[in-house]
Amino acid sequence: MNTGNRPLSPHLQVYKPQITSVLSILHRITGVGLAVGALALVYWLNAAAYGPEVFARAQSLFASWLGRLLLIGWTWALFYHLCNEIRHIFWDAGLGLEMTQVKLTGWIVVAASVGCTLFTWMAGYGFMGGN
Repeated sequence: MNTGNRPLSPHLQVYKPQITSVLSILHRITGVGLAVGALALVYWLNAAAYGPEVFARAQSLFASWLGRLLLIGWTWALFYHLCNEIRHIFWDAGLGLEMTQVKLTGWIVVAASVGCTLFTWMAGYGFMGGN
């Protein structure tokens, strides 16, 4: 059997990205991002326990433009991971496995995660009419 120069297993350079593969890879990436976010949460909680000066430094870090960007990213990762896991629960039950349904629910997961993130940050800043 002559395999020539072709890869021996499927590779990202061989296949055109599809919604299913992109969302699968994104699910793994957001899982890692959530682990990093958990470490940031532990840092923030420890800073609160060590006193007002240490906590003020942590607060200023998270209030900076980079800190806010990371917090927004972690919020989106949380909602994306949650929505995609709900999708996987339906798959485990044998529902939504037709290719058209898989593609549709993939886009719904993306839209829902963005919508939930926007709603959360807008509500947190009082844009929803409360403050």
